[in-house]
Amino acid sequence: MRLSTAMLLASTVLAPSPALAQSPVAESVGAAEAEADIVVFGRGETRQVQEITAKDIITLTPGSSPNKAIEKLPSVNVQASDPFGNYEWSTRVTIRSFSQSQLGFNFDGIPLGDMSYGNHNGLHVSRAISSENIGTVRVSQGAGAIDTQSTNNLGGTVEYFSMDPLDHFDVQANATYGSDDTKRGFVRLNVGSPNGFRGYVSYGYGSTDKYRGHGKQDQHMVNAKGVLPVGDGQIDGWFSYSDRREQDYQDMSLDMLKRLGYKSDNTYGDYALAVLLADIGNNRGDTGAPVSNAAAGTVYPGNYKSVDDAYYDASGLRKDTLASLGYKTPIGENAHVAIKGYYHHNKGMGLWGTPYVPSPTGAPISIRTTEYDIGRYGLFGLVDFKAGFNTFTVTGWYEHNKFNQARRFYALTSRTDPGRSFRDYPKNPFATQWNFDYFTNTLEYSVRDDIDLGRIKINVGWKGYQVKNRAEAIIKYVYPEGRYKTEDWFQPSVGAAFKANENAELFASFSQATRAFPTVNGSIWGTTQAGFDGIKDKIKPETSDTYEIGARYNKPDFNGVLGAYLVNFHDRLLGVASGPGILGNPSVLQNVGAVRSIGVEAAADWKITREFGVYLSYTYTDATYRDDVFDGANKLVAAIKGRSVVDTPKHMIRGELNYDNDKLFGRIGVNYMSKRFFTYTNDLLVVGDGKGSVPGRAIVDATLGYRFTDKIEVQLNASNLFDKQYIGTINSNGYGNMGDNQTLLVGAPQQFFATLKAGF
Repeated sequence: MRLSTAMLLASTVLAPSPALAQSPVAESVGAAEAEADIVVFGRGETRQVQEITAKDIITLTPGSSPNKAIEKLPSVNVQASDPFGNYEWSTRVTIRSFSQSQLGFNFDGIPLGDMSYGNHNGLHVSRAISSENIGTVRVSQGAGAIDTQSTNNLGGTVEYFSMDPLDHFDVQANATYGSDDTKRGFVRLNVGSPNGFRGYVSYGYGSTDKYRGHGKQDQHMVNAKGVLPVGDGQIDGWFSYSDRREQDYQDMSLDMLKRLGYKSDNTYGDYALAVLLADIGNNRGDTGAPVSNAAAGTVYPGNYKSVDDAYYDASGLRKDTLASLGYKTPIGENAHVAIKGYYHHNKGMGLWGTPYVPSPTGAPISIRTTEYDIGRYGLFGLVDFKAGFNTFTVTGWYEHNKFNQARRFYALTSRTDPGRSFRDYPKNPFATQWNFDYFTNTLEYSVRDDIDLGRIKINVGWKGYQVKNRAEAIIKYVYPEGRYKTEDWFQPSVGAAFKANENAELFASFSQATRAFPTVNGSIWGTTQAGFDGIKDKIKPETSDTYEIGARYNKPDFNGVLGAYLVNFHDRLLGVASGPGILGNPSVLQNVGAVRSIGVEAAADWKITREFGVYLSYTYTDATYRDDVFDGANKLVAAIKGRSVVDTPKHMIRGELNYDNDKLFGRIGVNYMSKRFFTYTNDLLVVGDGKGSVPGRAIVDATLGYRFTDKIEVQLNASNLFDKQYIGTINSNGYGNMGDNQTLLVGAPQQFFATLKAGF
């Protein structure tokens, strides 16, 4: 599809969308921000939606992902093994039992893909913007607005918006120090005039030592934003550059936690131990590699019993450049037009010190990489116009993406000296296992009518898209080449809101959504050529039907929402064997049945006095599989009908007390979730086994600060205040049907941080 054609379709949702119009909550920070609500409960919306404002985000530990702020919202489950929510191997966002790969994420309207590790069509928000520059975060727990630039938002959308530049000169500088030698510095320079150009540029640097094992995680980040009035319209631009390097924590199992403890990690810092474990694995035949040192014997030392108990090191390296340029203007009194173009380039690697492939130098370990290169550009926009009590909006989005992924191996120097750092991009591989180019062209549009009948508001519309994928091998290996298309031109949405009185309203909505097949991470390409050829004309994309109903109550001192939902999720995809393995049948992606989710969501924000407030949310979720799983030969693989969906706690409670008298401010919050399963069968068939789930936990965080002037303040943050030992993330290495699995990440222990903030 040509860009000129996409421009003719340009648009977004009515009202006008904050992605192209300025975010309503993000007009500025500073004095106006101090008066803003912490949580906005979507007044007038026909579906469940909330916003978190900058006032809430800035009380988090500086450098924290904005996802740490939205975890208090109903049905939003944010997991991470670090206190900041930035460590990408561990970070997970799930909503109403839908995994992160089934959610949509946007930044100022720019699609972020599913923000998964090794993303093929986007990037994590922590690499798109410094948290200090976030203006607001908007969460739609259902399928989300039909205008969202996303083709995978089955179960909700999260939209992040940058703060607007101020209309005067301003400098903000922050410095943080804390546990595990955590250091963060941030400075932002703002220039502007009330009727002319406004803009800012910022630089942020943060680093922290790992809280267990050895290693470091750090990031350099540059952001810049400019806004220029042009007649009745406005041009806005964004630029960001991020260089992030993070050494990984070891993935654990329940058995490993019992044997090795919660402080066990990779052996980085003890290369001799890493070589010994690899030698023993080779001697035992555990790795499939030739014997490298017979004298090492066949018995693992201490409590180790597997070569996978501790690797030498692993890391994720990411460099991202993101830029956009937009224009919006009214057309007469009753119409608007807006358009924005964007460009994103990513260079990334995931590195693993593998004991399964020795180096040609004699070292029994090599560095295995999965290497990524993204080059994508796109255009989206809107046209809306008002006619009587109708407001019509037409939106469009086009994106072209070239994604390269390769698997390579790099040698360590010797048996006594690794000679390489996992924080650097390696060069000169001794082997390339495979190398593929993937091309994706996305074309999406939506049409919507908002009908304002006074006390009743109705919106009706639909969304449609076509996603074309092409895979081309540079070095073939076993993965397939070919073409595939996901197409659904009609995904309807309808909703209504009834204003009962000045304070109360009722809402209800229905929407359908279809998820396009991803290029990686559970993709249709993750099989052999025969496997792909066998399913490409039969397999169906995942779809969802979402029904919502609820009520809101809004007063100056109290805001609350109570809602219920039903989601029918169809054609769930899972990689299963296509037939007997002895015959060489490949594992392929298959439609394995349905999921039904029923839930209740409640939240309230009560300002008891001008200084003191309480926030509370509760979520109940009953999500179950509706079908057992069979392979291509109709053999039962997993009896999961009626079992609970993995990583979906039935109960989540978030409570918070906050105080602010303009000088002294503080907050203490508790985050509770009940038991989570990490096996599809929930291990209910094994009586008393106890595997397959992690227990519930309650984590307490706290903030305390003092403003000496309106420009200078000090802030203290404590994460995991009572030093709870718990599992932070499940599914770091996928789910199993039953039994234990090395797919758990330990949550961060008690940590403290101090920040000095100064403005000029």
